[in-house]
Amino acid sequence: MVAHGGTREIRDILFAMDRLWIALGGVAGLATVALAAVAAHVAPPAGDPAAPAMIQSAIQMLGWHALALLACGVWVARGGLLANLAGAAFAAGIVLFCGAVLLRAFTAQSLGPVAPIGGSMLMLGWLLLAISALRASSPRR
Repeated sequence: MVAHGGTREIRDILFAMDRLWIALGGVAGLATVALAAVAAHVAPPAGDPAAPAMIQSAIQMLGWHALALLACGVWVARGGLLANLAGAAFAAGIVLFCGAVLLRAFTAQSLGPVAPIGGSMLMLGWLLLAISALRASSPRR
């Protein structure tokens, strides 16, 4: 049973997530620039001709999804729970997809289906963000 103020507390927590998504988006943007610098100056291990393309793919996906996290932070006040779920999907997808691809590119170690699961999480994030936009309430004037 939820106390009388419980609904308000849950709403406050959901809307306080805006700072988390913006902070994670900022960190992901920083990581994008740092990884691009590393990729420009450090050669991946010899032997895998696909490694440079994998690194570039991870950097590109990280950069786009850093922006998606920022969008979730800005949108969450109107998008509510679905926008928060989108942010969570983006955050998890970034870690899983980009992490697995970069690990494979730099060490030749595979984490099995982790990258495709991460990619699926990224796609789910976009779907949730789109649904949140379609279901959002009109702004109050």
